[in-house]
Amino acid sequence: MEMGNQTTTVTSFVLLGLPFNLPVQMFLFLVFLSTYAATVIGNTVIMIVIRRDNHLHRPMYFLLSHLAFLDLCFSSVSVPKLLIILCASQTISYNGCFSQMCLLLLTGTTEVFILAAMAYDRYVAICDPLHYTTTMKQGTCRQLVGAAWTTGFLYAMMNAVPLLNLQFCGNNAIRHYSCDLPSLLVLSCTQTLTNDIVLLISAFVLGLSSFLFTLISYIYIIAAILKIRSAEGRRKAFSTCSSHLIVVGIFYIAAFFRYMKPNSESFIDLDKVVSIQYSIITPMLNPIIYSLKNKDIKSALVKMSEILDVWITLFYYLPFPVWFCLIHTRICKD
Repeated sequence: MEMGNQTTTVTSFVLLGLPFNLPVQMFLFLVFLSTYAATVIGNTVIMIVIRRDNHLHRPMYFLLSHLAFLDLCFSSVSVPKLLIILCASQTISYNGCFSQMCLLLLTGTTEVFILAAMAYDRYVAICDPLHYTTTMKQGTCRQLVGAAWTTGFLYAMMNAVPLLNLQFCGNNAIRHYSCDLPSLLVLSCTQTLTNDIVLLISAFVLGLSSFLFTLISYIYIIAAILKIRSAEGRRKAFSTCSSHLIVVGIFYIAAFFRYMKPNSESFIDLDKVVSIQYSIITPMLNPIIYSLKNKDIKSALVKMSEILDVWITLFYYLPFPVWFCLIHTRICKD
């Protein structure tokens, strides 16, 4: 990569977001490996269940399957590299860092708009149930998903392309466990005003629009639920959107803190914890939340008990040291 007349060209970065001593590394490796395994299994099971069960071929579950796919992608962008950092090398190449940053922007933004589409689905189902089948047609659902992916792609490109014009020289230490855009901008030895403005405007417009759309949808949903006279009717109506409301709450609380917190040294460690929560733990929790709170999903899981027994046997009854050593050896192999 050409860097003009700079005497020192950065061709790789060092990720220094985690403590590095052997006992802590071993503990974190086990935690993140277990979390990632649960994320992969949980979201894969959700996608398979929705695909195989004809009773779940509805707009709500069509969108849920795409959310599960996005959670799987979002977690896979950072966690495998994080495991390598913990047991092999803290270094990531420039191209690898740039690619990781783009994929994080793409999957994270797409997930935000998938959540907004799911809020719209619940709005139509509760506030306008008579027109639900005509409003949320298969073509409409595909358009919503396509629009979410398109928006995510445009947001990623909007912020990634200007980054190519920046030069990196000298300091290459990222005080985080992944290559996020703000961390890269801090390290640039050239002017980043344009990048900062593009990031601020795009994040504000897209983030605020999706949040307001979701918020307004739930204001109408809650108002419609409160108008239902019977307590049982209100309970049933609320149960259809409670899982999504919990997921949205967890995601937005963490995301708002991550991007709206003061830029202070005292917030760095807390920022890492919050980042782990929404990029590693939340993708694992989403399938659990939907499985526990949704009767249709639970019924479909019971029907697929034979397939699930295979997964449970493999990851819970197979001696832990065996599969841990196999995966650890594979990941840490030079």
